[in-house]
Amino acid sequence: MEEKLSYEEALSQLQVIVKKLENKEVKIDELAATVARANELVEYCQTKLQQTESEIQKIVKKG
Repeated sequence: MEEKLSYEEALSQLQVIVKKLENKEVKIDELAATVARANELVEYCQTKLQQTESEIQKIVKKG
């Protein structure tokens, strides 16, 4: 994912996608691209969380 999103922005986009999928608002022609975008956002959020956890662990070990 090239764009610089904050975790909150990525999570918000993901929530919008999930809501659209739950409400069957995604057209079949857009479904594959929508699911691919959701997957990118999930991976991005997981990476951000892992990085943050790692940084926190380093800080705690120093203390």
